[in-house]
Amino acid sequence: MKERITAFKKFATTLNIPRWARWVFRGVLVIFLFMIVAYVSLAWYINTHKEEVLASVTKELNEGISGSLEIGDMEPTFLQGFPRVALRLENVMLKDSLYHNHGKMLLKAGSLDVSVNALALMRGTIEIKKIAIANAAVNLFTDTTGYSNASVFKKNKNAKEGGGGGSFPELRKLDLDNVNFVIDNQKMGKLYSFSVDELDGSIDYTDEGWEAGIRLNTLANSMAFSTRKGSFVKGKRIEGKFDISFNEGTGILIVDRNRLDIGGEEFYIGANIKTASPDADFAINIENNSILWKNAGDLLSPNITSRLQMFDMKKPIAVKCDIVGGFNVKGDPLIRVNAEVKDNTLDTPGGVVENCSFFGVFTNEHIGGKGYTDANSAIKLYNFKGDYSGIPIVMNKVFILDLENPVAVGDFSSKFQIEKLKALIDDDLLKFSKGTANVKLDFRADIVDFKLSKPYVKGLVEVKDADVRYVPRKLDFKGVSVGLNFTKDDLFISKIILKSGKSVVNMEGSIKNFLNLYYTDPQKIVLTWDIHSPQLHLGEFMGFLGSRQRKLPTVKKSKGNITEDLDILFDKSNVDMKLRVDKLYYNKFYASDAKADLLLTDAGVVVKNAGLKHAGGSLVINGFLAQSGKVNRYNLDAVISNVDINKFFYAFNNFGMETLGSKNLKGFISSKANISGSMTDAGAIVPKSMNGTMSFALKKGRLLDFEPLRSVGKLAFPNRDIDNIEFSDLGGRFDVKGEKVTIHPMKINSSVINMDIEGVYSFGNGTAIYVDVPLRNPKRDEGITDKKELEKRRNRGIVLHLKAVDDKDGKVKVKLGGKKD
Repeated sequence: MKERITAFKKFATTLNIPRWARWVFRGVLVIFLFMIVAYVSLAWYINTHKEEVLASVTKELNEGISGSLEIGDMEPTFLQGFPRVALRLENVMLKDSLYHNHGKMLLKAGSLDVSVNALALMRGTIEIKKIAIANAAVNLFTDTTGYSNASVFKKNKNAKEGGGGGSFPELRKLDLDNVNFVIDNQKMGKLYSFSVDELDGSIDYTDEGWEAGIRLNTLANSMAFSTRKGSFVKGKRIEGKFDISFNEGTGILIVDRNRLDIGGEEFYIGANIKTASPDADFAINIENNSILWKNAGDLLSPNITSRLQMFDMKKPIAVKCDIVGGFNVKGDPLIRVNAEVKDNTLDTPGGVVENCSFFGVFTNEHIGGKGYTDANSAIKLYNFKGDYSGIPIVMNKVFILDLENPVAVGDFSSKFQIEKLKALIDDDLLKFSKGTANVKLDFRADIVDFKLSKPYVKGLVEVKDADVRYVPRKLDFKGVSVGLNFTKDDLFISKIILKSGKSVVNMEGSIKNFLNLYYTDPQKIVLTWDIHSPQLHLGEFMGFLGSRQRKLPTVKKSKGNITEDLDILFDKSNVDMKLRVDKLYYNKFYASDAKADLLLTDAGVVVKNAGLKHAGGSLVINGFLAQSGKVNRYNLDAVISNVDINKFFYAFNNFGMETLGSKNLKGFISSKANISGSMTDAGAIVPKSMNGTMSFALKKGRLLDFEPLRSVGKLAFPNRDIDNIEFSDLGGRFDVKGEKVTIHPMKINSSVINMDIEGVYSFGNGTAIYVDVPLRNPKRDEGITDKKELEKRRNRGIVLHLKAVDDKDGKVKVKLGGKKD
């Protein structure tokens, strides 16, 4: 050594180093050599007195706890703690005094490195400045009674007062490596569990308390404020820096706002924790300026996530979240999430909304003081705007309340061209070609399986100048204007003007208990109409006579398509119409002042008290038309009063008769009929389908140019006016069955000839009408007014017995021969 110092002196002289610098260097060298000697001495001391040092460390640490700390072995690791003395404690176990009851060990570490004050160690005391824990498990456990194994840190009754009491009075560093950290509070139903890959913390002490900087890399296994509802950020990796300050006077711990990566998303988080309060109150603020809706929802607890996942956003949104509660308070904390959405695409269970903007809020305290529960949770959307299937919509407020049994409430308004409804209603049901709609509604709806169910609405829907085709019945309406007024229970329909071809129809209506029946039993819906038409052409509404014809859909409907719902409504509901028509047209038929009560059901059309004026008289009709397809059955009760028979036969195409027509008849007829038969979906009577009875009375009747009588009259009555036969009051009764009409015995008294008629007239084959014709000229008895006398004279003389039968060509021919023949 002496030779080395001499050599250094020569070297320094050669370099011309100043004398004072050589003395400084010598001092540093001496100090360095002293430290080496001291560290070597400490190493020798610890190695030779390991048991005593280990006992001293164990005793010092145990004095600050209420329980037991066990250390399996100890080794010095000087360089790791330089200039302090570093000790590695192996197989460390920390237990509270009741460990034997609950079995939850507070700390079990494979290795625990501590750095101690070297001078204090030489004085025989332990002052720990740094702790590094690796390959360990920390479990802070609280049972259902409120007892916690963290009570191990409560001061032991036998602990020293003063400087030696307390295990970590001046801890400066804390490092964790591969540590499972769990806080399990079974009394409050909370579970926080983290797999800490790395934690590097440094602590500085101030006059008010202390400040710490921490870098963390951990996996969140559970962050459950309520184990019943599940964990926040479950399975997400958390990386970032925490700047923490603690004020011992107030007991407030503040986490400054810093960037933190959670599950690959960039958040800014700050917190405030009142450690001195009994509930350990806290407030956490979380912000992210660009995150996908789904990713944001995945960070929340399952009970919240499942509700938020009803929706999705195509583009990122800005989110803020406040969590306020107490670590020692049972149940969830207050949670409020704000989201700012601009020009986004919103995907909902009911369809997709483009160009969507709104301010959204989630809170688990909708009503203050009602608790932080699912039942008191709400999703609130404010100033909602967007395009739904091309239709612009505005909703000032939309709330989804009570997330246990979700209910949506809000308002809805929209103005649009009615052709845009084709995106929601298929062209095979309703086809729109022009018109405008204005909608203003308030609504309330249950949410079942994340879809709106049975919405109840209140408000107005106005349609103007719309052209609509109802495809299943091939009905076209032009220039339709309608107002729909939804009240709490009922639907009122006003201001409807329908134009179809030459027809104009003004309608007002209502449906009692509309929405309730619509959702529960559509067959009980009754739409009551008051209908007035200045001019109605029935032929334009023949689509109502047949059954509805609509093809079943071959492709899956898009979300929001309401075609099937409307189709069921149209198909199952009933319509009760009070019809008033000034002028009524159907083919050749014309009537005025028509009135009717019509009931349209799924089974058919019921006609009640239908009355009209026709051909100088009146008709009253009651009946039923079944709707089964192209051919439909009907039942008809009709009363005809004083109708011009010529116009009556003309209007109904002579009722299918070929030999007797309107041109052959004059007079005024009254009749009663009870007839059933078939009618095509085009409104035509199916030949030979009628069954029933008819009776008639003819006043001032005349038979003109009736060919069957003319051919006989030329021979039998050459001097009588067969082409113009006048009748006194004439009456008769008929039974109709298919193609045959049974004529009950009927006396005909006329100006030319008297006849007794009975038999069967057939629209096909089988006509057999028997006619007894007294040849006496009725003109000879014109001056006689006594009815009995006229009856005696009626059959005097020769009586001709004739029969009208079909010939080979199907034409009716009159032959000699009576019924007896």
